[in-house]
Amino acid sequence: MPSVSASRCHLPRGGRQTHADPLSGGAVGRRLTGGITTPICDFVRAYAAKHPVRLHMPGHKGVGPLGVEALDITEIDGADELYAPEGIIAESEANASALFGVPTYYAAGGSSMAIRAMLLLALAHTGGIDGTTVLAGRNAHQAFISAAALLGFGVEWLWPKTGAAYHSCDVTASDVEAALEKLGGRCRAVYLTSPDYLGHIQDIVAIADACHRYGALLLVDGAHGAYLRFLRPSRHPMDLGADLCCASAHKTLPALTGAAYLHVSSGLDIDARRVKSALALFGSSSPSWLILQSLDACNPYLETLSDRLAVFLPELAALKERLTRHGYALTGDEPMKLTIKAREYGATGDALAAALMAKNIYPEFHDPDFLTLMPTPANVGDDLRKLEEALLAIPRREPLPQTALPFHAPARALSIREAAFTSRETLPIERCEGRVLAESALSCPPCVPIAVCGEVIDADIIERLRFYDIRACAVVR
Repeated sequence: MPSVSASRCHLPRGGRQTHADPLSGGAVGRRLTGGITTPICDFVRAYAAKHPVRLHMPGHKGVGPLGVEALDITEIDGADELYAPEGIIAESEANASALFGVPTYYAAGGSSMAIRAMLLLALAHTGGIDGTTVLAGRNAHQAFISAAALLGFGVEWLWPKTGAAYHSCDVTASDVEAALEKLGGRCRAVYLTSPDYLGHIQDIVAIADACHRYGALLLVDGAHGAYLRFLRPSRHPMDLGADLCCASAHKTLPALTGAAYLHVSSGLDIDARRVKSALALFGSSSPSWLILQSLDACNPYLETLSDRLAVFLPELAALKERLTRHGYALTGDEPMKLTIKAREYGATGDALAAALMAKNIYPEFHDPDFLTLMPTPANVGDDLRKLEEALLAIPRREPLPQTALPFHAPARALSIREAAFTSRETLPIERCEGRVLAESALSCPPCVPIAVCGEVIDADIIERLRFYDIRACAVVR
C-alpha cells in the first residue's frame, strides 16, 4: 500500500479515524520494502522551511534560545495525533513495527509511561484488574509501583538471592513456576526487568514458557535493551516469548530523552485502538514533537544497527577483557553495558566515578558498590580509549569489605494503592522505625525502590536507607 503524503491533513478531533495495526500497515503504514521513510521528520522540516506565521501552540512561535524551536510543533493540520494516528505517525510506527517484528507504538513519556500502559493492557486482556495479583521481580522500576497505586492490582514479589544488590533480581523459570503454583489462579501477569540497571539479562525463553503453562502473561521492562533486537541472533524479549515489553529508545539508541517503545505480541490480539487508549491514559495530550521526530529518525538507524553492533561490540568486549586482566571485576551479561564491582578493586563505585569525572568522563550510575557505564556506537573516536586510560590510571588496592545487606521480606501493613493515597508526613529515618511507608524510598538513578510504600519500616530497612544516603521518608500519618 502506498505511503500517505506528509501533507495529508488529519481529521479534526471528533471525526471518524482509523486505528490501523502498525505491523500490518493497515490504512496508512506499509511493510518496509527497502529504504526507511521518515515521515514525521520530513513533515516538520518542510513546515519549518516555509517560515510560516504560527498562530498555534507552542508559544515560542518557532524561535528561541535552544535553537530547536522551529521543529517543535503541535497537532496542526497535516500533522497527526499520537493517540489516534492515521497519517505520518501511523506510517512511522509501521516502520518501527516492521523493524522490531511486532506491533510497536511510540511513547513520548519514556518507558515509565509504557510500563503503566502495558500493565493496564495485560490485566484488562486477562479479565480485569479487581482481585488480580502481579508477580514481579523486586527490582521493579518506580513506574511499576505507581502503576500498582493507580490501577489497584496486588503485588507478590520475587526476591533477589542472598547477598544480591537491590537493583538486581535474577530469577529462574523454576522460581517463577513455584511462585505461580503457590498463587494459584490469582496471578495473571509476571513482570520482570531485563536487562536490569547493572546489565543482567533474564532467561526469557524459559520464564515465558513457565508463565504460559500457568496461564500468565510475561511483561518485560526492557527499558535498557532496545538494541537487543538487532544483535545476531536477537536477544530482544519479544523474540524470546514475552507478551508485552517496553524499551527506552533514549537509553541505548540515538534518540532524545523520553523516547520509548511499547511492543505488543501479535498473538495477544489486542486492538491498536486499545493500545493507544492505554497510552493516552498515562500520557500528555500534548506529546513532544521533538521526541516523535527523534523516534522517527531512529528507524533508518535501526536498519543498519546490526552492522554497527557487529563492529562496535567486539571492540567493547575487548575493552572489558583488558579491564578484567588489569584486575577489574565486571558483572552482568548485557553486551552494551560495562558494570564494575568496585569494591573488588579496592574502591567504591562513587570513588571510581569521581576519578572519571575529574577527567571529563561521566558515568551512568555509581553507588558504594558499583559503577555502571553505558557506551554505544555513538561513542566514536577516542571515547573508549579515554575511558580505558582513565580506569587503568586508578591504582588497584586491597579489596574493600562487601557491604551488600541481606534482603528480607518486610511486613506489609497496607496495599501499595492504600499507602500511596493516604495522608502522610515526612520524618528523618531515625524516627521512622515501626512506621508505614507512604512513598517508596528510592534514589534516581536507578529509580528502583529500596523499600515500597505500604511496608513497615524496620531496623534493617533503616540501615539500608542510611547506606544509600536516604535521610528521610514519607510515612503514613
